[in-house]
Amino acid sequence: MQISADVELSFPLERVFRTYRDRLPELTPYLPNIRSIEVKSRREAGGVVELVNEWAGGADIPKVARAILSESMLRWTDFATWHESTFTCDWRTEVHAFPGAVKSSGRNVYLPTERGVRLEIRGDITCDASKVPGVPRIFARAVNGAVEKILVGAIKPNLVAVAEGVGKLLEDEDEPRHIALEPG
Repeated sequence: MQISADVELSFPLERVFRTYRDRLPELTPYLPNIRSIEVKSRREAGGVVELVNEWAGGADIPKVARAILSESMLRWTDFATWHESTFTCDWRTEVHAFPGAVKSSGRNVYLPTERGVRLEIRGDITCDASKVPGVPRIFARAVNGAVEKILVGAIKPNLVAVAEGVGKLLEDEDEPRHIALEPG
């Protein structure tokens, strides 16, 4: 099932691209459903940056519900290859719960606009419910479409929230700082 979202940000293309790529962990205060983002590895070569980030979700889930959900259900790893020459990012994610059951991948394209940048997020998500314990193979195919629809419905707002978090972080940096001067 296809994932598609566009976000407009009123900041220069290079600044948005580099903030998104290089400062992802700083976005957690702007993401109410994310507890943490940890950079696991980073490799740079010739204008290409390969990043592996581990995400912990569930910040907006009550502690009582989190006690029922396993930690792996709230974690995923994203593998991203950032191409500065084309302002694109190829990505894929691995969900820690039910390995191999959910696959998602795509490309983010950062395009200059008159007001700043438009981020176009495109991807695909597939579910193989036969790899989820407790789902009988006979029902797996019927479950796949429903699960994909639910996941796209949950993932799309999160992708938009991350992009908007970049905008909020940059806005906060640009706000003039008021310094109280002591009479002197």
